[in-house]
Amino acid sequence: MALLVAAAYMATAAFAAAQTSAASALHPPKGFKVAIEVFEDLECPQCARIEPLLEDAARNYKVPLVRYDFPIPGHPWSLEAHIAARFFDTKSKALGEEFRSWIFANQPMITRLNIRAMIDRFASDHHVAMPTFLDSNGELAAKVKADFDFGEKIGIEHTPTVFVVSTSRSNPVVEVPDISKLFNVIEQVKTQVAAETPPPASRPVRGASGKAAAQ
Repeated sequence: MALLVAAAYMATAAFAAAQTSAASALHPPKGFKVAIEVFEDLECPQCARIEPLLEDAARNYKVPLVRYDFPIPGHPWSLEAHIAARFFDTKSKALGEEFRSWIFANQPMITRLNIRAMIDRFASDHHVAMPTFLDSNGELAAKVKADFDFGEKIGIEHTPTVFVVSTSRSNPVVEVPDISKLFNVIEQVKTQVAAETPPPASRPVRGASGKAAAQ
């Protein structure tokens, strides 16, 4: 019994440490007060299912959607797809985003044997010349690995893992395990951030003489 209690305590402590780490590491991009951040695997069926909802939420609430590469070891073509997404990012961020959405939409047709042909098809449709080797110097793979390592560091264990992050001082990181509640969570977070934001300082009203008038 004592061993079970100790194990439960250790698991709880580990979860709390991961949440604390996430809260200190995840932030909205500069210039934004709220953002959606997702750790995803391009071969993950659930990631594909929630993709339209993530895009709708980002568009409707005018918040950025920040993606982290988290290819699950054992998924046969995921890593190559993530590297390709990073390649298209180098052409334009919009093209990289379109590629990710396209991969999710075509996920059931993709296999380890045809992933490169699918990447080349997307590139051809968008008039992008493809090199023989997408990542000859390993730079793109290193970026994917950096995301994956970061995810492991803050306790990510599955995909998709979705957060709403904000500049809130009291609750800056909110995980959204039930994706159907994403819109509600964003609204709650935006309300909280607005409540914590001090009103702009009022300027003194000046009279015709240029002196501040009494308020």
